[in-house]
Amino acid sequence: MNTIKKIPVSQLRLGMHVHEFCGSWMDHPFWRSKFTLNKDADLRRIVDGGVKELWIDAGKGLDVDGAAAAAPAVTREAVAQAVERELEFVASMPFELDEPVSGQDAFAQAAALYRSSVPKISSMFNEARLGKAVSAAECEDLVDEISESVLRNPGALISVARLKRRDEYTYMHSVAVCALMVSLGRQLGLQGDHLKKAGLAGMLHDLGKAVMPLDVLNKPGKLTDDEFATMKSHPERGHALLVEGGTVGPVVLDVCLHHHEKFDGTGYPHGLQGEQISLFAKMGAVCDVYDAITSVRPYKNGWDPGEALRRMAQWKGHFDPRVFQAFVKTVGIYPVGSLVRLQSGRLAVVLSQSPNSLLTPKVKAFYSTKSDLRIPPHEIDLASPFCNDKIAACESPDDWPFKDLDQLWGAPKI
Repeated sequence: MNTIKKIPVSQLRLGMHVHEFCGSWMDHPFWRSKFTLNKDADLRRIVDGGVKELWIDAGKGLDVDGAAAAAPAVTREAVAQAVERELEFVASMPFELDEPVSGQDAFAQAAALYRSSVPKISSMFNEARLGKAVSAAECEDLVDEISESVLRNPGALISVARLKRRDEYTYMHSVAVCALMVSLGRQLGLQGDHLKKAGLAGMLHDLGKAVMPLDVLNKPGKLTDDEFATMKSHPERGHALLVEGGTVGPVVLDVCLHHHEKFDGTGYPHGLQGEQISLFAKMGAVCDVYDAITSVRPYKNGWDPGEALRRMAQWKGHFDPRVFQAFVKTVGIYPVGSLVRLQSGRLAVVLSQSPNSLLTPKVKAFYSTKSDLRIPPHEIDLASPFCNDKIAACESPDDWPFKDLDQLWGAPKI
């Protein structure tokens, strides 16, 4: 019997075992998601923190009180099925995907760009930390390089940037979000100067973190309410730094200030909703969250790319639906590096997207669930007319003991 259920926060009470919050762990002060709720203070923090829904495990704590229930609990399986139907609908829409440069060449080029970017971004953040004005002109050449990388292979730099080390997260997050903004902008039809502005906005969106206390920014445990409030001030702090610099336009300023706004109005700092949020800020919200939750952080391991996309699809009200659908088409239903189970019973990692269908990427199979044994790794083009296999489901790497998934999809050494 499945004991994991999704409930509205109005049904939450002491004695329940919290299994997972519905939404990004960046939006609440709890560094862990699995714990039994036994303190009034924690219950108030969840309710006051804007969490609307969460998963509970009734096998480890109290179940929903039927008499007080305002809505029926939803099983994890039902949500997963609904998400897959939604993603399949997105896959049926027209999408743009250039024929990429061969994977290994693109990954090697992306890794070289990654290595050269670290000192440049680090220098920019250090200058901001010292109170010096940040010049957009110094960033534009790097934005151009990142845009060229995206044109060669849209997934390469995004996948490589996910390998960022904990101590480089803040810097390389800027590179990754820049690349994601350029890729998403192309999917949305942006061109020329608009596309460059989107990339520059991605590069500078988190500049406010340069003036956050390092002990809070890199804290490996739970944030206090005051520390969480401090972190939530980074969009306004970054906006002030960019205004002081005087070299960026309104698009960059807007994304820096509003990339944590949510479509339903529950975001910050101004609680904007719907069309009050600009297209660029909506793009920034999706790109920022995706890279953050797929990256290793001081307090959290990154989620598998495919798993992250499916969790984001559950966060109704967080993202503009049109922008999120375009983002799914940008990174793929099964992004590079995703762990998937094939109908044949084999496990595989995704190597690249098919230019014809988001449901048939190229994968590398390496494990048989039927024999419970590793098998010689071999590539399978699921889009080939001679292939009689297909993806049955996304798998969470946490459920398997594999430590070499990055090597299997061809991740270069950073």
